[in-house]
Amino acid sequence: MKTINTPILRIHARDNVAVALDDISAGSLIRKERFNVIDPIPAGHKIALVQIEKGEPVYKYGQIIGFAIQDIAAGEHVHAHNLGMGDFQRDYAIGANVRTTELVPEINRPVFEGIVRKNGQVATRNYIGILATVNCSASVSRFIADSVKNEVRTAYPNVDGIAALGHGGGCCHTPENEGLTYLQRTLAGYASHPNFGGILLVGLGCEGNQIDCLMQNMSLQAGPFLHTLNIQTVGGTRATVEKGLDAIRQMLPQVNAVSRQNVPVSHITLALECGGSDAYSGISANPALGAAVDLLVQNGGTAVLSETPEIYGAEHLLTRRADSPMVGEKLIQRIRWWESYTARNGGELNNNPSPGNKAGGLTTILEKSLGAASKGGSTNLMNVYEYAQQVRSKGLVFMDTPGYDVVSITGMIAGGANMICFTSGRGTVCGFKPVPTIKLASNTRMYNQLQEDMDIDCGPIVDGSATVEEKGAEIFNHILTAASGTKVKSELLGFGDTEFVPWHIGAIV
Repeated sequence: MKTINTPILRIHARDNVAVALDDISAGSLIRKERFNVIDPIPAGHKIALVQIEKGEPVYKYGQIIGFAIQDIAAGEHVHAHNLGMGDFQRDYAIGANVRTTELVPEINRPVFEGIVRKNGQVATRNYIGILATVNCSASVSRFIADSVKNEVRTAYPNVDGIAALGHGGGCCHTPENEGLTYLQRTLAGYASHPNFGGILLVGLGCEGNQIDCLMQNMSLQAGPFLHTLNIQTVGGTRATVEKGLDAIRQMLPQVNAVSRQNVPVSHITLALECGGSDAYSGISANPALGAAVDLLVQNGGTAVLSETPEIYGAEHLLTRRADSPMVGEKLIQRIRWWESYTARNGGELNNNPSPGNKAGGLTTILEKSLGAASKGGSTNLMNVYEYAQQVRSKGLVFMDTPGYDVVSITGMIAGGANMICFTSGRGTVCGFKPVPTIKLASNTRMYNQLQEDMDIDCGPIVDGSATVEEKGAEIFNHILTAASGTKVKSELLGFGDTEFVPWHIGAIV
């Protein structure tokens, strides 16, 4: 019999399961807990610490993550075969845990080298964007970008690139369609994003999302740095490419004429995302990012938590930190909307976690959500926004988005995020022009496998060689460095042109 001293991690004193820190073979003796392991336990998966009777709640993070669907013995593997969902009351206690955030005096706040726009917004990158209003103009938008990329690279060193952002929608929406509103709000958010020095909107001409309608609804105005083209009006693909090139070449000299200057960290709006999560995400990368968020908020900045289906089961932890009853109620309303939305589409919120999440040790959406919510740190929740709405509040805020990574981040960028931190346990590879994406690995094994893609290894938190606070400070400093112009891994690899995915919602006819 193999005797093991410390192969498992009990996160909270209330927990009746622990997380395996490495693969554990059946028959091993856990010396500290004084029981034998009944099943093989893969790394990251849960092991029962005590006998759990059928119907009893299973606790992790000190919170309910589900209910035993059969008797579970101490030392048994706890996963989808014996752990399921169940109804239970969550005490929202709006505002119960609100506390004053001690802000760092402005004179002592760190700075980064940002690009200050004429309207006072601060950019972390300097792109020209080509936005397709409809899928039918996506290829032409890319043709324009491809035709000028080399010229930009050689002649305009202060321009980070030309980003052609196409998508799969823009037409056949029903009248007053919520999806069209979301698409127009997203396009407008990108068109006015500080990381774009200039914008070219490209339409087909007959689509539902007409350029004139978009401009009017979203209060956009054409000018020296916002040009529009319709393929049918201009005279086809080749003519549109030529006119598009003319428009970009008009903008390039002035877009290139920028310099970076020291600005307060309060100008950072940080999008928070987790994708390809595993059981270590809620132990290492997400809490470390939460510690970085606390530092950002204390220094006057803004962080945007999102993915409403992935805070399901942890929303009561956020409502308790709601700055006002209105903020708490707005979050609960979005949860109720998602319950209704998934039900009328024949699904349920527990369709998440994904197969990859489950392979990494996550069993229920409650378990995943409790780990995911820790990205938001510990400060008060200051506001709740709908998808792609402009974020105006300082501090920690929430945006209602799906759990699908690319859709969620697209909404937060449209809302004004100029930096992104993305935690991953399995190793999601992606990037999001025009905003830098810092990748945080939850475990060292994955970090070593994907070093070209991951920026920071949070695995040392799991083995005890680093603290959450130490990694949080490292992440915060990396945010400042990247915001100042240093390219992150996903930028070096060239990601970001195909990850523009607005939320498609409602009937397409």
